Amino acid sequence: MSYAEIMRQREGIFEADPCVEHYFSDGLYAKRMVIPKGFEAGQHAHNYSHLSILAKGKVVVLTDNDQTEYEAPACIEIKVGVNHVIHALEDSEWFCVHATEETDTNKVDQVLIKRN
Repeated sequence: MSYAEIMRQREGIFEADPCVEHYFSDGLYAKRMVIPKGFEAGQHAHNYSHLSILAKGKVVVLTDNDQTEYEAPACIEIKVGVNHVIHALEDSEWFCVHATEETDTNKVDQVLIKRN
């Protein structure tokens, strides 16, 4: 079973408020999320490769072809076009860091998230 099929089965099972915070600097955008133990964030792909930083906790990053466990502190490359989800094994804090000139928080995902 592919990752995309697994995610379709999991959709809507549980949700948590990730307490998203947005940070901007010259040509850079960072999105901070808090992911409680047992919860997931993601199931999307990006238009560009980018770095993510696990600042606190332990997670498993699931993709169509792989699953990798990380423990903070960790800097992780997320490749362009790869569907991924972050599953928290412990209460975790995750940052996605992107190069973009977009500074409108209502539009930034439209620029960064790959639409099929």
